[in-house]
Amino acid sequence: MTEKLVRRRPVTRVVMLVAVAFTAWHVLATFLWIAPVSPLREVVGQKVLAAYMLPVLGQSWSVFAPEPINGDYRFEVRALVDGQETEWVSATDVEVSMIRYNLFTPRAGIQAMDVSSQFKGAWGKLDDAGKEIVELNYFKPEWEERMAGSLAETSSEGTVDSYLEQEHRATAYATQVALAVWGDDVERVQFRATRQNVIPFAERHDPEAERPAVQYSPTGWRGLVVEDGQSSERFADVFREQYERMSR
Repeated sequence: MTEKLVRRRPVTRVVMLVAVAFTAWHVLATFLWIAPVSPLREVVGQKVLAAYMLPVLGQSWSVFAPEPINGDYRFEVRALVDGQETEWVSATDVEVSMIRYNLFTPRAGIQAMDVSSQFKGAWGKLDDAGKEIVELNYFKPEWEERMAGSLAETSSEGTVDSYLEQEHRATAYATQVALAVWGDDVERVQFRATRQNVIPFAERHDPEAERPAVQYSPTGWRGLVVEDGQSSERFADVFREQYERMSR
């Protein structure tokens, strides 16, 4: 018995050291992630930190006082199918229904809100001329390049690059939603990324208080975007089933 314990000690020590090291790394990464942005993040590096925390472990400082989350983001999609415009479908509602009353929530349950939040933030930094440009329709071949060229004449390079990144991401997500709901005959897509603030805390007891108006970030029709290595079929299997369940 003693010999067995002795033989196991080195293994136990290694396991304990690995566990302690991992715990220390996790605590450090979580602290750096939820703390206000500062040069301390460079200790690990933003890319390394983001790769570890997202999409499962991501947290936000904004869930805490003094500035908690005070609004809802929605992402809605419609499509042109056989020359006919479809109704708007709320991707947010479909995804949220996956996590409501679900103890083991899937990662797919918050993607639309994140896409909407990131897109609206980038859209809000464009100047008025840039916002007018992105409200136009772009769907013919090389439409992203033409949009980028037009935007380059209005806003700073960093602002334009940030917007184009989020535009591409939002259009790719809208494409997947459209293909899942309406099938392969989708010709082009349009999305709406919106935010609606909640009733201000000071008015919470006012029975006549109403939520502020929905804030829109309008865009025109877009060509389809499908990323390399992306499985439209797998996305459709999950999204369509939930969408049809909600529609019954």
